[in-house]
Amino acid sequence: MLANHLQSGIETARLVWSRIPNSDESQLLDDAVGLIKKNDGGGVESLDYEVIENFAYREEQAQRGKLYVSYLLVVKWFFALLIGICTGLAAVFINIAVENFAGWKFSATFDIIQKSYIAGFFVYVLFNLALVYSSVYIVTQFAPAAAGSGIPEIKGYLNGVDTHGILLFRTLVGKIFGSIGSVGGGLALGKEGPLVHTGACIASLLGQGGSTKYHINSRWLQVFRSDRDRRDLVTCGCAAGVAAAFRAPVGGVLFALEEVTSWWRSQLMWRVFFTSAVVAVVVRAAMGWCKSGKCGHFGSGGFIIWDISDGQEDYSFAELFPMAVIGVIGGLLGALFNQLTLYITTWRRNHLHMKGNRVKIIEACLVSILTSAISFGLPLLRKCTPCPESDPASGIECPRPPGMYGNYVNFYCSKDNEYNDLATIFFNTQDDAIRNLFSAKTINEYSSQSLLTFLVMFYALAVVTFGTAVPAGQFVPGIMIGSTYGRLVGMFVVKYYRKLNIEEGTYALLGAASFLGGSMRMTVSLCVIMVEISNNLKFLPLIMLVLLISKAVGDAFNEGIYEEQAQLRGIPLLESRPKYEMRNMTAKEACGSGRVVSFPRVVKVSDVVSILRSNKHNGFPVIDHTRSGEPLVIGLVLRSHLLVILQSKVDFQHSPLPSDSRGGARSIRHDSGEFAKPVSSKGICIDDIHLSSDDLEMYIDLAPFLNPSPYIVPEDMSLTKVYNLFRQLGLRHLFVVPRPSRVLGLITRKDLLIEDNKNVNTLELQSTSVRIGHQYKRLTTRNTDVERPLLNGLLQNQIPD
Repeated sequence: MLANHLQSGIETARLVWSRIPNSDESQLLDDAVGLIKKNDGGGVESLDYEVIENFAYREEQAQRGKLYVSYLLVVKWFFALLIGICTGLAAVFINIAVENFAGWKFSATFDIIQKSYIAGFFVYVLFNLALVYSSVYIVTQFAPAAAGSGIPEIKGYLNGVDTHGILLFRTLVGKIFGSIGSVGGGLALGKEGPLVHTGACIASLLGQGGSTKYHINSRWLQVFRSDRDRRDLVTCGCAAGVAAAFRAPVGGVLFALEEVTSWWRSQLMWRVFFTSAVVAVVVRAAMGWCKSGKCGHFGSGGFIIWDISDGQEDYSFAELFPMAVIGVIGGLLGALFNQLTLYITTWRRNHLHMKGNRVKIIEACLVSILTSAISFGLPLLRKCTPCPESDPASGIECPRPPGMYGNYVNFYCSKDNEYNDLATIFFNTQDDAIRNLFSAKTINEYSSQSLLTFLVMFYALAVVTFGTAVPAGQFVPGIMIGSTYGRLVGMFVVKYYRKLNIEEGTYALLGAASFLGGSMRMTVSLCVIMVEISNNLKFLPLIMLVLLISKAVGDAFNEGIYEEQAQLRGIPLLESRPKYEMRNMTAKEACGSGRVVSFPRVVKVSDVVSILRSNKHNGFPVIDHTRSGEPLVIGLVLRSHLLVILQSKVDFQHSPLPSDSRGGARSIRHDSGEFAKPVSSKGICIDDIHLSSDDLEMYIDLAPFLNPSPYIVPEDMSLTKVYNLFRQLGLRHLFVVPRPSRVLGLITRKDLLIEDNKNVNTLELQSTSVRIGHQYKRLTTRNTDVERPLLNGLLQNQIPD
């Protein structure tokens, strides 16, 4: 009978193995660390955050009144409400699933180990392996962009770079269910980073009205089609994700402000804050409903994740030195973590993951087995400790039976009044382990040997697990690592300072903050998040101290983990400040000496097709000529707009002459929505457009479709100023032109202060150096030589797109 069961197990294993995809059997999907296939311009593409003020846009704006503007404002707040509700519900679903899977796993394991620890070990390993396998299978076969935390990709999106596939519906599904499998499977990773990505996906999908591919869409939601509006929604989604992950609404707002966005507006601040508040209400309401036992293990911990409000009441000046030491340790270990994960991820990318999806699945399963073996096996090697004298006022019970939440877990102990300190933090869910490490009034609960063993092993597991083909966050592993060495320092302080009011849990909290600061290099948002999750405002100055120290130490060695991972994925982030070398460079030197690819105002269709096929530029200058024959740059036309024009064919003309001398006076056949690129997709490709030989002989007048007022800089402007202008305005293209020869006037602050009681359509901005009458005369002459003075002359080059 045993032989039959064994043979059946072998056949099942063979069947599962045969279903694992191989690189020879199926097309290689995107790399698990976020490397997306290159197609028509590469795996990443810049976003058009600049308003394209072509004729279609101007005509649309002229038709809109104040009522429509008010309607758009109401819709934006409605979308903020929807994002908060949906992200909160997604977070509740993930938490319920993870907590219940973990609860069932530990309950089954502890029931079996009462009879046999070997059988319990196999059940524990197989349970984790099944969950991790489901996660990695979903990612490799359904949603490759769901691997990792997703924060580097979202940070790149809000910085102006779109990585194809990161905001699709399948990515959202893969992120949710993949996180459940990877976190529930006990890997050394968290669900907080994926929740940020989940919130961004929800916001993006709501902004585009759903998913057309999977027939889950609504025209009523298709209001915002520009990249600028989608950027605002994704920002709300990022803040909602953090607020849902840590139940820290203010921390979510500050995280979006400090970590992921490259710009900020006060109007957006209110909507982001509102979204985070909605998330907090949804999560709290769900937890209140779950407290009755309807959600299994979820909801019993309270809204505050790791409440230590009953911890250390005060601290002395002498404690600041060991707290500063914690900051230094956090900076060193955080920088080392970033460097090790960078090396291992690079090796995975260049050697391991190139071999196909089967290798990715095998790797994740091996990591799962290794993690399960260590978390189950190491507590077996640890001797149990007698329970301390119980204090009824503390409400802490010793020992607690296996599978129960709390401290002093009885695991592989010969006596009933003993507990296993290593099992209390190792053979447990990460949230419960952190709660145990943060706990107050539990002095001497852990031995230094157990904490040191856990620190070394979990640190190694976190480094190895990072970069596998599963959704993975770094917040919770960072808190686990930091709280462990923080508690070690706390034990030293308790022993040598001999003060009764010192709590080891206080130092565990500071250690968690220091490691996150040393690895992620966040300060303000992380400080607020740590205060919100601990519910103890008294620790605010101490958290600020260790964060400042850990960030300063970490910055001395390398960049933050998100910046390094973005660089590894090929995401060209523009950091907050330019490089020092840019001070001695000019705009002309940066754009090089290559020839600018441009179009004439009226261009032959065959020439457009030839240029689009021969290069990958996304923006092209449009050149016209004055009556005297001098070239004049009249604007910028985007590649995506040209593709729409070629596909529709309605703007083709037989004549090589302009449709009218002023351009755009004719009735345009497109609205601005037709030129909007679908969210996080490649849009139209030149190879998808089929033109006949007659079509190729026709012409297009580009004047109605170009942006007549692109941003420009003189050729001798310092590259530092160019960098700041480019980043702060969220540009995609920037023209470099020769030094202009004339000035129409100067605009100062008072010229931009338009009073409400004046008619905006008839208001003229007065120049501070040109008389009103003379200015009006020059503006009404319609002299094309002075209509665009800064664009007059030959264009030198483009800032690359």
